[in-house]
Amino acid sequence: MGGYSSRLQSSTMNTFMATTILLLFGLIISRLTLSDAQSIGVCYGKNGNNLPSDQEVVSLFQTNVIGRMRIYDPNRDTLEALRGSNIEVVLGVPNDKLQSLTDASAATTWVQDNVVAYSSNVKFRYIAVGNEVHPGDANAQSVLPAMQNIHNAIASANLQDQIKVSTAIDTTLLGSSYPPSDGSFSDSASSYINPIINFLRTNGSPLLANVYPYFSYTGNPQSIDLSYALFTSPGVVVQDGQYGYQNLFDALLDSLYAALEKAGAPDLNIVVSESGWPSEGGTAATADNAGTFYRNLINHVKQGTPRRSGQAIETYLFAMFDENLKAAGIEQHFGLFLPNKQPKYQLTFG
Repeated sequence: MGGYSSRLQSSTMNTFMATTILLLFGLIISRLTLSDAQSIGVCYGKNGNNLPSDQEVVSLFQTNVIGRMRIYDPNRDTLEALRGSNIEVVLGVPNDKLQSLTDASAATTWVQDNVVAYSSNVKFRYIAVGNEVHPGDANAQSVLPAMQNIHNAIASANLQDQIKVSTAIDTTLLGSSYPPSDGSFSDSASSYINPIINFLRTNGSPLLANVYPYFSYTGNPQSIDLSYALFTSPGVVVQDGQYGYQNLFDALLDSLYAALEKAGAPDLNIVVSESGWPSEGGTAATADNAGTFYRNLINHVKQGTPRRSGQAIETYLFAMFDENLKAAGIEQHFGLFLPNKQPKYQLTFG
């Protein structure tokens, strides 16, 4: 009996320990994969005179289980509100600041004031140095030097593994995008983007890209079906060799991936730093279409594109609120929420 009792006790103890280890392992894995599973973020623009306070906005993100936020400049109130929130942040360097940050000491000061000062309890993910800068723009030649200086300042603060430096482009840099496998950067864009691509590869940073099926559709409605832009096509619309495309978002993103492959960067990852659909103010801009687009995009990004199947697409929806100080028309109506914090659509983010 004594031997049986001790064996029973030992067996019970082993079971308890195994269960405890499994529970701990599960907890660790869940913590490790939480941000990976969270593919959706939202862009928080502030071009309105009727928007909630930053603290209310952070609370709204948390209530809706939105784990990532893109902001366009280092606004003090926003950064203070983000302290301790656990929200991962894409911090923008405004285009009008690029030229000044080609000076290394100015970049160091910018990083100290806007990143290091908050990094103990604000989770910076990327620094987006410039937004939709085009090769012919006056500040185009400032983008890469500013990126290098910001990166060096981040590295000096020993934050280079945690915070990656990039820039946000748009799809107008593509000279060809159809079919997606023919995607390539235009001749005028190549000299601008290729050195940036090399910087991103060297430093393990993704390329940020603003991808808008809405603008592709409204620019060519005679050739693009609305259902293709809204993720509601019942089957493959574009067959491109081995890849079949059922939606325009995938086609646009894969044309960028094809362009990166041709530029010698087949391993570079793309983060979709903006994508959205307006609810009024222009062609096909209705609440029904916008709600359909956002709902289907949220569900789709977990799957990846045909060229990157199974690889979740980190995507930032544009935008958190309607912004009444933007240009009249569609630009004022990309919000997921009204300024009174009421949702325009029934969406599940987490």
